[in-house]
Amino acid sequence: MLNDTILETFRGLLDEARASPDREPEAMTLATAAPDGRVHARIVLLKGVDAQGFRFYTNYESAKGRQLEAHPQVALIFHWKQLREGVQVRVEGRVERLSAAESDAYFATRKRGSQIGAWASHQSEPLPDRETFEARVAEYENRFEGVDVPRPPHWGGYLVRADAIEFWYGARFRLHERVRWELQGDTWTHGLLYP
Repeated sequence: MLNDTILETFRGLLDEARASPDREPEAMTLATAAPDGRVHARIVLLKGVDAQGFRFYTNYESAKGRQLEAHPQVALIFHWKQLREGVQVRVEGRVERLSAAESDAYFATRKRGSQIGAWASHQSEPLPDRETFEARVAEYENRFEGVDVPRPPHWGGYLVRADAIEFWYGARFRLHERVRWELQGDTWTHGLLYP
């Protein structure tokens, strides 16, 4: 569980980022590890944060989904270059799947094209040509014509339960301020780090 100070600090920074010229303030880097230990990173979108943690959604059968199942320790990074002198939030923790009900509720809010794409894409798998994918999109558009698009069974959400968070505030001459929080049992402790 995130404590009130961490949650309020993060939400305040996210609100600042949303008010800034940043086109995608919810973008975050998600780092995962494959079974062989190779580290992978990509950008995903934050779709919710509360005391439980940070939520995002993806294809369970994608490379990232397989990595999350094999090694549920992850890291997130938010980087808001346009805030102040630059702000980062670094998150480390354990990931778990969200309930089917929560994934269904979020999927129902997505634009129809994105819902169709979740059915049509074999995410991370080789694609022989763009026409093959476009044909799959057309196939699912026809299949769900005139009806609501249900959530595919291979698609849903994850919750990152943080056990370490760093708020990194940029400063001139690289004299940054770094505040690191760590969960010790049920208690969050914090301190400063050298830049």
